[in-house]
Amino acid sequence: MALGILGRKVEMTQIYDPSGKVVPVTVIQAGPCHVLQVRTRDRDGYEAVQLGFGDVPRHRASRSQRGHVAQLGSKRSRKRGQSSVHAVPKAGCEPKRFIREIRGPAGDLQVGGEIDISAFSEVKAVDVTGTSKGRGFAGAMKRHNFSGLRATHGVSISHRSHGSTGQCQDPGKVFKGKKMAGHMGHVRHTEHNLPVLKVDPQRHILVVGGAVPGPNGGYVQVFPARRLAAKKVAKK
Repeated sequence: MALGILGRKVEMTQIYDPSGKVVPVTVIQAGPCHVLQVRTRDRDGYEAVQLGFGDVPRHRASRSQRGHVAQLGSKRSRKRGQSSVHAVPKAGCEPKRFIREIRGPAGDLQVGGEIDISAFSEVKAVDVTGTSKGRGFAGAMKRHNFSGLRATHGVSISHRSHGSTGQCQDPGKVFKGKKMAGHMGHVRHTEHNLPVLKVDPQRHILVVGGAVPGPNGGYVQVFPARRLAAKKVAKK
């Protein structure tokens, strides 16, 4: 089983389960991903696999992007070759748009190999990591679900404000972490234990129950569920 896979959120929709109940689901285009690098404990101090998803046209890719996946002839590389310094193996694929490292032992994975969604055919639940939608500068009511001030006497054109924030002369400051207006969204977020409802290796489609972070077209990382959902025990 793969450590994880990279993909792109396609859309949200709904399907019917065998009992006829409507289930909200998210469609993810997962893979195929190329193995760009393999980190080892002896060379790098940790174990990880670097994956790449989504091709970049070569004429739009920078030299560093092309050199990350293929050998480029240069004076430096020729000098290193003459000095018996072996170059790091390259994947030999197209430059990639979305590159991420996944910690863990590589197993049988080698540089230049591919990972597709068929590796998740036996997985029952997954964790999906993405970047949430950015909301810009938001007020306290939208950002923290405050109720706002009263719409009666004594409140003048400040109904959506968050109210007082400070204390008296002691301590005479606003503590860090106070819930106030500010930047909302555009943060890394992980949804845990999303059930896998359908795996389509032909079209590289993964259908999971529930919502995942980010807008349609946003890049996501999919991992096998790392912790089981807590079972609710009925109190007697």
